[in-house]
Amino acid sequence: MRILGIETSCDETAAAVVEDGGTLLSNVVASQLTTHYKYGGVVPELASREHLRAIVPVVRQALAEAGLDYRQLDAVAVTQGPGLVGSLLVGLTFAKGLTFSLGIPLIAVNHIEGHIHAVFLEQKQRGGEIELPALALVVSGGHSHLFLLERPNETDYRYRLLGKTRDDAAGEAFDKVAKLLGFGYPGGPLIDKLAPYGDAAKVDLPLSRMKGNPLDLSFSGLKTAVLRHVRAADMEAEIAERRKLFAGGRPATIEPLLEVTPQATLDLVAAFQATVIEELLRRALKAAKGHDVRSLIVSGGVAANSGLRKVFADTPLPLYFPSLSLSTDNAAMIAAAAYPAFLRGDFASDEVTAQPSLSLA
Repeated sequence: MRILGIETSCDETAAAVVEDGGTLLSNVVASQLTTHYKYGGVVPELASREHLRAIVPVVRQALAEAGLDYRQLDAVAVTQGPGLVGSLLVGLTFAKGLTFSLGIPLIAVNHIEGHIHAVFLEQKQRGGEIELPALALVVSGGHSHLFLLERPNETDYRYRLLGKTRDDAAGEAFDKVAKLLGFGYPGGPLIDKLAPYGDAAKVDLPLSRMKGNPLDLSFSGLKTAVLRHVRAADMEAEIAERRKLFAGGRPATIEPLLEVTPQATLDLVAAFQATVIEELLRRALKAAKGHDVRSLIVSGGVAANSGLRKVFADTPLPLYFPSLSLSTDNAAMIAAAAYPAFLRGDFASDEVTAQPSLSLA
């Protein structure tokens, strides 16, 4: 059984073919980084336009790399939400037209569930199994959610939301702090590369104190603390120097950034990353203690963070991360998440629409 997955929820146009829910035949991603870089973030209108340009060649490449033609597909899976409505509509409209012309089922997939199934896909490829019930921590530029994941039968995955961010997602906080410090966009990967050069113990940043659900997250106070530190340390001049490195419209490399970044700022970067990771780890361990879970899944774009992977490696539970290529947005995870739905016969109708605020639980 071969499912073509299509993912266009934000700023990457992706297509992949997965066979029998566990064999990855192709995985193609067209990035829009150079389009949005000069604006310091994703511009929704530009993202939609770029998806329109890329969707056909990306799908064709995915099929070519899989050694298939359209008639050999059994279904098409596409992200329904959450995401940018214009971006979602490009993928959804293309998928609808494709399934109509081929006479095969359309499967609408939740993007967050896709991130979780990236891990299941790779475990199946290795011939392994993830012990359930599990905790699933999904952390990216748009999401910071903690789920209890159960599977009452082979094709039915059930999710219970245990906690989520009340303001910025973890990846969004990384990017905003990086922008504040003059490290450009996307800033999360640069912070991860710079953090090992600093000493997190040199800067005291606050952990959030949540009222209500103790498993919820908040990063607004942490961002404010970084802003106050910037102002108190009078860092405007060094920030301006760093921004000059990005003036050409291309990301800067680590070496030039280190030359214009004092040790005190590197300590601040390290402290910020360590605090975000501690917030996530505390919630995961607290949730694990309160529920009879057998494993922990960490997925989403922030799951690619090397500091996070290192700290989480010491958790007492069996731990599962996706590979770096399947941590960020991709279509393999969409096709993998669609496989159980195909087996259940859970197909989308012609009236299915994009849902930018679609929830998983």
